[in-house]
Amino acid sequence: MWSPHFIGERPVMNDPLSQVIALLQPRAVFSRRISGAGRWGVRYSAFGEPSFCAMLEGSCRLAVDGHRPLTLEAGDFVLLATTPAFTMSSLEPGRLERLDPRVTSRVLGEVRHGTPGGRPDVRVLGGWFAFGSTDTALIVSLLPSLVHVRGVERLSTLVRLVGEEASERRSGRELVLTKLVEVLLIEALRAAPGDDAAPGLLRGLADARLAPAIRQMHSQLARSWTVALLASTAGLSRSAFFERFRRTVGLPPMEYLLAWRMAVAKDLLRREEVGLDEVAERVGYSSASTFSTAFSRHVGRPPGRYAREGRRETVSP
Repeated sequence: MWSPHFIGERPVMNDPLSQVIALLQPRAVFSRRISGAGRWGVRYSAFGEPSFCAMLEGSCRLAVDGHRPLTLEAGDFVLLATTPAFTMSSLEPGRLERLDPRVTSRVLGEVRHGTPGGRPDVRVLGGWFAFGSTDTALIVSLLPSLVHVRGVERLSTLVRLVGEEASERRSGRELVLTKLVEVLLIEALRAAPGDDAAPGLLRGLADARLAPAIRQMHSQLARSWTVALLASTAGLSRSAFFERFRRTVGLPPMEYLLAWRMAVAKDLLRREEVGLDEVAERVGYSSASTFSTAFSRHVGRPPGRYAREGRRETVSP
Protein backbone atom coordinates (compact mmCIF):
# COMPACT_ATOMS: atom_id res chain seq x y z
CA MET A 1 0.00 0.00 0.00
CA TRP A 2 1.25 3.49 -0.85
CA SER A 3 1.41 5.49 2.35
CA PRO A 4 2.98 8.90 1.85
CA HIS A 5 4.24 11.20 4.54
CA PHE A 6 5.76 14.61 4.07
CA ILE A 7 9.37 15.70 4.18
CA GLY A 8 9.42 19.45 3.84
CA GLU A 9 6.68 20.24 1.34
CA ARG A 10 7.23 17.05 -0.66
CA PRO A 11 5.13 13.91 -0.30
CA VAL A 12 7.48 10.93 -0.15
CA MET A 13 6.69 7.24 -0.37
CA ASN A 14 7.91 5.13 2.51
CA ASP A 15 10.75 3.76 0.41
CA PRO A 16 14.38 4.33 1.42
CA LEU A 17 15.69 5.11 -2.08
CA SER A 18 12.86 7.55 -2.76
CA GLN A 19 13.51 9.27 0.55
CA VAL A 20 17.24 9.53 -0.10
CA ILE A 21 16.69 11.21 -3.47
CA ALA A 22 13.98 13.49 -2.04
CA LEU A 23 16.28 14.64 0.77
CA LEU A 24 19.11 15.30 -1.68
CA GLN A 25 16.80 17.89 -3.29
CA PRO A 26 18.09 17.80 -6.89
CA ARG A 27 17.83 21.37 -8.13
CA ALA A 28 19.92 21.46 -11.28
CA VAL A 29 21.60 19.27 -13.82
CA PHE A 30 24.41 20.30 -16.14
CA SER A 31 25.14 18.17 -19.17
CA ARG A 32 27.05 18.29 -22.41
CA ARG A 33 27.75 16.03 -25.34
CA ILE A 34 31.25 14.65 -25.73
CA SER A 35 32.53 12.91 -28.85
CA GLY A 36 35.75 11.22 -29.82
CA ALA A 37 37.39 9.86 -32.94
CA GLY A 38 40.66 8.04 -33.60
CA ARG A 39 43.01 7.54 -30.66
CA TRP A 40 42.41 9.86 -27.75
CA GLY A 41 42.56 10.03 -23.96
CA VAL A 42 41.59 12.57 -21.31
CA ARG A 43 42.52 12.63 -17.63
CA TYR A 44 40.09 14.59 -15.43
CA SER A 45 41.14 15.77 -11.97
CA ALA A 46 38.89 15.02 -9.00
CA PHE A 47 35.60 16.92 -9.12
CA GLY A 48 33.90 15.95 -5.87
CA GLU A 49 30.32 16.44 -7.11
CA PRO A 50 27.92 13.66 -8.19
CA SER A 51 28.19 13.13 -11.93
CA PHE A 52 27.02 10.79 -14.66
CA CYS A 53 28.02 9.47 -18.05
CA ALA A 54 25.58 8.01 -20.58
CA MET A 55 26.89 6.24 -23.66
CA LEU A 56 24.98 7.30 -26.76
CA GLU A 57 27.09 5.65 -29.49
CA GLY A 58 30.23 3.53 -29.81
CA SER A 59 32.57 2.26 -27.10
CA CYS A 60 35.28 3.72 -24.88
CA ARG A 61 37.36 2.96 -21.81
CA LEU A 62 36.72 4.45 -18.37
CA ALA A 63 39.18 4.14 -15.49
CA VAL A 64 37.98 5.74 -12.24
CA ASP A 65 40.55 6.02 -9.44
CA GLY A 66 39.96 3.29 -6.88
CA HIS A 67 37.97 1.07 -9.27
CA ARG A 68 38.79 -1.46 -11.94
CA PRO A 69 38.70 -0.09 -15.54
CA LEU A 70 35.43 -0.43 -17.46
CA THR A 71 34.71 -0.81 -21.16
CA LEU A 72 31.60 1.25 -21.83
CA GLU A 73 29.21 0.47 -24.67
CA ALA A 74 26.21 2.24 -26.21
CA GLY A 75 23.34 2.22 -23.70
CA ASP A 76 25.58 2.04 -20.60
CA PHE A 77 25.05 4.46 -17.72
CA VAL A 78 27.60 5.36 -15.04
CA LEU A 79 26.90 7.31 -11.85
CA LEU A 80 29.77 8.59 -9.69
CA ALA A 81 28.67 9.69 -6.22
CA THR A 82 31.61 12.03 -5.57
CA THR A 83 33.58 11.88 -8.87
CA PRO A 84 37.23 11.21 -8.05
CA ALA A 85 39.88 11.64 -10.73
CA PHE A 86 39.31 9.44 -13.78
CA THR A 87 40.57 8.71 -17.27
CA MET A 88 38.39 8.28 -20.35
CA SER A 89 39.85 7.13 -23.64
CA SER A 90 39.39 5.31 -26.90
CA LEU A 91 39.82 1.54 -26.68
CA GLU A 92 43.34 2.07 -28.01
CA PRO A 93 44.30 5.19 -26.04
CA GLY A 94 46.32 8.03 -27.45
CA ARG A 95 48.29 10.70 -25.62
CA LEU A 96 46.52 11.78 -22.43
CA GLU A 97 45.20 15.33 -22.23
CA ARG A 98 44.83 16.58 -18.65
CA LEU A 99 41.66 18.55 -17.89
CA ASP A 100 40.07 20.33 -14.94
CA PRO A 101 36.31 19.53 -14.91
CA ARG A 102 35.50 22.82 -13.19
CA VAL A 103 37.00 24.66 -16.17
CA THR A 104 35.67 22.44 -18.97
CA SER A 105 32.15 22.53 -17.49
CA ARG A 106 31.97 26.22 -18.46
CA VAL A 107 32.80 25.54 -22.13
CA LEU A 108 29.77 25.79 -24.39
CA GLY A 109 28.93 23.31 -27.13
CA GLU A 110 30.03 19.74 -27.78
CA VAL A 111 33.50 18.72 -26.61
CA ARG A 112 35.53 16.79 -29.19
CA HIS A 113 38.51 14.55 -28.41
CA GLY A 114 40.95 12.98 -30.83
CA THR A 115 40.59 13.53 -34.57
CA PRO A 116 38.67 16.79 -35.20
CA GLY A 117 35.88 16.89 -37.76
CA GLY A 118 34.10 14.02 -39.44
CA ARG A 119 31.89 11.37 -37.88
CA PRO A 120 32.92 10.43 -34.34
CA ASP A 121 33.54 6.87 -33.16
CA VAL A 122 31.90 7.53 -29.82
CA ARG A 123 29.31 9.94 -28.42
CA VAL A 124 28.71 10.46 -24.71
CA LEU A 125 26.34 12.59 -22.65
CA GLY A 126 28.22 13.63 -19.52
CA GLY A 127 27.08 15.86 -16.70
CA TRP A 128 26.79 16.57 -13.01
CA PHE A 129 24.08 17.31 -10.48
CA ALA A 130 23.62 20.10 -7.96
CA PHE A 131 21.72 19.33 -4.77
CA GLY A 132 20.01 21.61 -2.28
CA SER A 133 20.46 19.39 0.77
CA THR A 134 22.79 20.42 3.57
CA ASP A 135 23.30 16.70 4.23
CA THR A 136 24.56 15.78 0.77
CA ALA A 137 27.80 14.29 2.13
CA LEU A 138 25.96 12.05 4.61
CA ILE A 139 23.35 10.85 2.11
CA VAL A 140 25.82 10.31 -0.74
CA SER A 141 28.00 8.28 1.66
CA LEU A 142 25.15 5.74 1.86
CA LEU A 143 25.26 5.20 -1.91
CA PRO A 144 27.78 3.26 -4.03
CA SER A 145 30.75 5.36 -5.14
CA LEU A 146 30.36 3.97 -8.67
CA VAL A 147 27.23 2.60 -10.34
CA HIS A 148 27.55 0.95 -13.77
CA VAL A 149 24.30 -0.13 -15.42
CA ARG A 150 24.06 -1.85 -18.79
CA GLY A 151 21.10 -2.55 -21.06
CA VAL A 152 18.31 -0.78 -19.15
CA GLU A 153 16.06 0.84 -21.75
CA ARG A 154 14.25 3.03 -19.22
CA LEU A 155 17.56 4.66 -18.27
CA SER A 156 18.41 5.30 -21.92
CA THR A 157 15.06 7.01 -22.40
CA LEU A 158 15.51 9.16 -19.30
CA VAL A 159 19.03 10.15 -20.33
CA ARG A 160 17.76 11.19 -23.76
CA LEU A 161 15.02 13.31 -22.15
CA VAL A 162 17.52 14.93 -19.76
CA GLY A 163 19.83 15.73 -22.67
CA GLU A 164 17.03 17.27 -24.73
CA GLU A 165 15.67 19.31 -21.83
CA ALA A 166 19.11 20.52 -20.74
CA SER A 167 19.99 21.72 -24.24
CA GLU A 168 16.80 23.74 -24.78
CA ARG A 169 15.50 26.84 -23.02
CA ARG A 170 11.81 26.03 -22.87
CA SER A 171 9.51 27.35 -20.17
CA GLY A 172 9.37 25.13 -17.10
CA ARG A 173 12.83 23.75 -17.92
CA GLU A 174 14.21 23.79 -14.36
CA LEU A 175 11.20 22.03 -12.86
CA VAL A 176 11.15 19.38 -15.59
CA LEU A 177 14.90 18.78 -15.18
CA THR A 178 14.55 18.45 -11.41
CA LYS A 179 11.84 15.82 -11.74
CA LEU A 180 13.71 13.96 -14.49
CA VAL A 181 16.89 13.88 -12.39
CA GLU A 182 14.99 12.45 -9.41
CA VAL A 183 13.61 9.64 -11.56
CA LEU A 184 16.95 9.11 -13.30
CA LEU A 185 18.80 8.72 -10.01
CA ILE A 186 16.23 6.31 -8.57
CA GLU A 187 16.21 4.21 -11.76
CA ALA A 188 20.03 4.06 -11.83
CA LEU A 189 20.26 3.03 -8.18
CA ARG A 190 17.57 0.39 -8.27
CA ALA A 191 18.99 -1.07 -11.49
CA ALA A 192 22.46 -1.33 -9.94
CA PRO A 193 23.60 -4.74 -8.62
CA GLY A 194 23.27 -3.96 -4.91
CA ASP A 195 24.75 -7.24 -3.68
CA ASP A 196 28.08 -6.31 -5.32
CA ALA A 197 28.02 -2.72 -4.08
CA ALA A 198 30.32 -1.29 -1.45
CA PRO A 199 28.84 -1.03 2.06
CA GLY A 200 25.88 1.34 2.05
CA LEU A 201 22.12 1.63 1.72
CA LEU A 202 21.95 -0.07 -1.69
CA ARG A 203 23.79 -3.14 -0.44
CA GLY A 204 21.62 -3.21 2.67
CA LEU A 205 18.44 -3.18 0.58
CA ALA A 206 19.82 -6.08 -1.50
CA ASP A 207 20.20 -8.18 1.68
CA ALA A 208 16.99 -10.20 2.14
CA ARG A 209 17.37 -10.18 5.94
CA LEU A 210 18.33 -6.53 6.40
CA ALA A 211 15.98 -4.96 3.84
CA PRO A 212 12.78 -5.40 5.93
CA ALA A 213 14.45 -3.79 8.95
CA ILE A 214 15.76 -0.86 6.88
CA ARG A 215 12.33 -0.29 5.31
CA GLN A 216 10.70 -0.42 8.74
CA MET A 217 13.15 2.18 10.06
CA HIS A 218 12.36 4.52 7.20
CA SER A 219 8.59 4.01 7.21
CA GLN A 220 8.23 4.25 11.02
CA LEU A 221 10.87 6.81 11.88
CA ALA A 222 9.06 7.92 15.05
CA ARG A 223 8.97 4.43 16.57
CA SER A 224 11.16 3.72 19.61
CA TRP A 225 13.49 1.35 17.83
CA THR A 226 16.06 -0.81 19.55
CA VAL A 227 18.61 -3.19 18.05
CA ALA A 228 16.59 -6.10 19.51
CA LEU A 229 13.37 -4.92 17.76
CA LEU A 230 15.14 -4.46 14.45
CA ALA A 231 16.84 -7.84 14.80
CA SER A 232 13.48 -9.55 15.28
CA THR A 233 12.21 -7.84 12.09
CA ALA A 234 15.22 -9.32 10.28
CA GLY A 235 14.78 -12.74 11.89
CA LEU A 236 18.28 -12.63 13.39
CA SER A 237 19.76 -12.62 16.85
CA ARG A 238 20.70 -9.23 18.24
CA SER A 239 24.44 -9.79 17.85
CA ALA A 240 24.15 -11.34 14.36
CA PHE A 241 21.94 -8.46 13.18
CA PHE A 242 24.25 -5.79 14.61
CA GLU A 243 27.35 -7.23 12.94
CA ARG A 244 25.60 -7.93 9.62
CA PHE A 245 24.13 -4.41 9.50
CA ARG A 246 27.44 -2.76 10.38
CA ARG A 247 29.32 -4.79 7.79
CA THR A 248 26.72 -4.37 5.01
CA VAL A 249 25.53 -0.78 5.50
CA GLY A 250 28.80 0.60 6.86
CA LEU A 251 27.32 1.98 10.10
CA PRO A 252 25.94 0.36 13.26
CA PRO A 253 22.10 0.26 13.13
CA MET A 254 21.40 2.90 15.79
CA GLU A 255 24.05 5.22 14.34
CA TYR A 256 22.40 4.87 10.93
CA LEU A 257 18.98 5.57 12.48
CA LEU A 258 20.28 8.66 14.30
CA ALA A 259 21.91 10.04 11.15
CA TRP A 260 18.72 9.54 9.17
CA ARG A 261 16.52 11.10 11.86
CA MET A 262 18.75 14.16 11.96
CA ALA A 263 18.75 14.47 8.16
CA VAL A 264 14.93 14.45 8.15
CA ALA A 265 14.82 16.88 11.09
CA LYS A 266 17.12 19.30 9.25
CA ASP A 267 14.85 19.20 6.23
CA LEU A 268 11.75 19.87 8.36
CA LEU A 269 13.41 22.72 10.22
CA ARG A 270 14.61 24.42 7.02
CA ARG A 271 11.48 23.98 4.94
CA GLU A 272 8.43 24.14 7.17
CA GLU A 273 6.90 26.36 9.79
CA VAL A 274 6.66 23.41 12.15
CA GLY A 275 6.96 23.69 15.90
CA LEU A 276 9.79 21.98 17.72
CA ASP A 277 7.40 19.58 19.45
CA GLU A 278 6.09 18.33 16.10
CA VAL A 279 9.57 17.94 14.59
CA ALA A 280 10.67 16.01 17.67
CA GLU A 281 7.63 13.72 17.44
CA ARG A 282 8.11 13.05 13.72
CA VAL A 283 11.67 11.88 14.18
CA GLY A 284 11.14 9.75 17.26
CA TYR A 285 11.78 11.94 20.32
CA SER A 286 9.44 12.09 23.29
CA SER A 287 9.93 15.81 23.91
CA ALA A 288 11.30 18.95 22.31
CA SER A 289 13.98 19.25 24.99
CA THR A 290 15.25 15.69 24.40
CA PHE A 291 15.31 16.33 20.67
CA SER A 292 17.06 19.69 21.09
CA THR A 293 19.83 18.09 23.15
CA ALA A 294 20.36 15.30 20.59
CA PHE A 295 20.20 17.72 17.63
CA SER A 296 22.67 20.16 19.19
CA ARG A 297 25.10 17.36 19.97
CA HIS A 298 24.84 15.92 16.43
CA VAL A 299 24.73 19.14 14.38
CA GLY A 300 26.65 21.55 16.60
CA ARG A 301 23.81 24.11 16.70
CA PRO A 302 20.45 24.14 18.51
CA PRO A 303 17.46 23.43 16.23
CA GLY A 304 15.95 26.90 16.61
CA ARG A 305 19.11 28.58 15.37
CA TYR A 306 19.51 26.03 12.59
CA ALA A 307 15.92 26.68 11.43
CA ARG A 308 16.35 30.47 11.38
CA GLU A 309 19.60 30.28 9.43
CA GLY A 310 18.13 27.78 6.98
CA ARG A 311 15.06 29.91 6.27
CA ARG A 312 17.22 32.99 5.69
CA GLU A 313 19.23 31.03 3.11
CA THR A 314 16.03 29.84 1.44
CA VAL A 315 14.62 33.33 0.95
CA SER A 316 17.90 35.07 0.13
CA PRO A 317 18.42 35.90 -3.57
